[in-house]
Amino acid sequence: MTQAKARTRRPSETGDAAPAPQAESATRVLKKYPNRRLYDTRTSGYITLADVKKMVLDNEKFVVRDAKTSDDLTRSILLQIILEEETGGVPMFSSQMLAHVIRFYGHTMQGLMGSYLEKNIQAFTELQQRFSEQSGVVGSNGFSPEMWTQFMSVQAPMMQGLMTNYMEQSKALYVQMQEQMQKNAESLFPIPPAFGVGGKK
Repeated sequence: MTQAKARTRRPSETGDAAPAPQAESATRVLKKYPNRRLYDTRTSGYITLADVKKMVLDNEKFVVRDAKTSDDLTRSILLQIILEEETGGVPMFSSQMLAHVIRFYGHTMQGLMGSYLEKNIQAFTELQQRFSEQSGVVGSNGFSPEMWTQFMSVQAPMMQGLMTNYMEQSKALYVQMQEQMQKNAESLFPIPPAFGVGGKK
């Protein structure tokens, strides 16, 4: 009995040093259960979509996995957050824009369009960072929409220059996408030499 009790004692009770805690994983793992609840394996507690949104705003790396199958559900959770933002506040996407996006599903250019939009968002994010650095504004969280609009109007000349640079980058990305599409088409359907430039039929 004494030996059995000794084996069940915690390190702090026996005077031994407690094992060093393992380093937290760089990617936070969230588990989604059939009852639609999200479980944070780092904090060992349930969280809400609002908590996940905060992780996104804090640029924290995380992945959402199905508790039973371990399938990656990160995209579906992010889409839920976007849906709540679009229906609960001022929408970012117009109905016309969403219709355009839907039309690209199943289209031959679906993959290229997804890459094009992603690169444009990255370019716009870099534009925002440069604008913040040049204007001395660390972030826009402390600004109300009215204050931010007023600030942008004062900084119009600088903003115009940055937007021009952004539009040039966007145009370059579109040209690059077209060139890549043309190369893919040529590799799939090579033109016979007889029909090449200067060739005879």
